[in-house]
Amino acid sequence: MKAHVRWLDGMAFEAESGSGHRLTVDGPPDLGGRDQGPRPMEVLLEGLGTCSAVDVVYILQRGRHSVTGCEVDIEASRADTPPKVFTAIHLHFRVSGSDLKDAVVGRAVKLSAEKYCSASIMLAEACQVTHSHEVIDAGEVSHGLSP
Repeated sequence: MKAHVRWLDGMAFEAESGSGHRLTVDGPPDLGGRDQGPRPMEVLLEGLGTCSAVDVVYILQRGRHSVTGCEVDIEASRADTPPKVFTAIHLHFRVSGSDLKDAVVGRAVKLSAEKYCSASIMLAEACQVTHSHEVIDAGEVSHGLSP
């Protein structure tokens, strides 16, 4: 896997993935950024969320469950002083579909967190990463919480 980063100007950079997709990333205004894109640490959280969401959807689809939506809200705490590493990250999944069972979605979230999501497993070595979920099925909502 490869990536390439090129400085544009100020604190803006163009990041290009090995698969050829480009993203503009910018630093915060107090460092000279001009809000031309997400901050680097935001991109890290977005990568974590999408990595885990791909796993959850894939696991559910492989189990022949009818998934119609998957959203992940991610909240993180960071150290106050440099390096401002993440100290805690929480991912909350909202998964919708027909006849989805809370236990099935919970198992998919757990498998992602503990076995498949490289980003989650790697970040869990550096900080506390927790997960929770809710299932949205024909107007009913159930909630699950996991460490």
